[in-house]
Amino acid sequence: MATQVTEQLVINIKEHIAKEQLSPGTRLPERGLAEQFRVSRSPIREALKRLSEEEVVSKAEDGGYVVKTGISSSSALLMESSQEEDFYLRIAQDRLAGKLPERFTENELMRLYGLTRSHLNNILRRMAQEGWAERLLGHGWIFLPTLTSGETYDQGYRFRILLEPAAILEPGFRVDEKELLHCQKEQLALLNGEIDSASPAQIFDSNTRLHEAIAGFSGNVFITESLRRINRLRRLMEYQKCIDRTASARRCREHLTLIELLLCNQREEAADFLRLHLRDAARDKSGSAKLMAAPPVKLQVAA
Repeated sequence: MATQVTEQLVINIKEHIAKEQLSPGTRLPERGLAEQFRVSRSPIREALKRLSEEEVVSKAEDGGYVVKTGISSSSALLMESSQEEDFYLRIAQDRLAGKLPERFTENELMRLYGLTRSHLNNILRRMAQEGWAERLLGHGWIFLPTLTSGETYDQGYRFRILLEPAAILEPGFRVDEKELLHCQKEQLALLNGEIDSASPAQIFDSNTRLHEAIAGFSGNVFITESLRRINRLRRLMEYQKCIDRTASARRCREHLTLIELLLCNQREEAADFLRLHLRDAARDKSGSAKLMAAPPVKLQVAA
């Protein structure tokens, strides 16, 4: 399992370098990468060591790693990532539509979607990392529970309306300014044009990073873990929705307002604003993710 995590992090860091067009000499801080990919610093350190062997990064004189001289932000890497994203979303949509059974094997998915083993392994690692699929101890994989109806999706939003504003009012609430500014940068990038081309998964991940960061500032592990769990459960439902990019841009602007309130330590105003933000988002999305009523079916070999 540790090896699989390292391999996925190697891919993630390469994509990060390419997407952000990081110039040679740019520092790659372990802590920042660990927070971005939600892992400890140990596997990040191992992935950077592997990338050093591939000459993608190099050791800095004062410690740590930097982007190596001569690395290019490969368009081929970005294209490959985009193709994997398309297959990832197809699998998510087929799972919610009842077209995939609870248990499956790698060979079955390879035949069904015409994937190479390498591409499928990347997708499966991502599914496992995001918490909606898991490798069985014996043979094959299993899909984990998710929200599967409009009713449970709406319940999830009502739970968040109760939970997230309360997190801001917790006695131990402390803003990590560096993390919050990173979220602000992501939201600004979306608002300044990226939202027009971003996939549902990219928009979802950017938004949940902000909401989970704010919950984490509470210092209350029960609040933090509860929000992470509900976000894992609703992930696939979000992917099935048609993206309303105008509404997404409006929520980005609201996120930026929320961030400014927190940076100014206006906690009560921020809690009230977050409650209204979630209520309006729930109203926008309520009932918009209708699922097909088809029962799970057996995988068929593609002709």
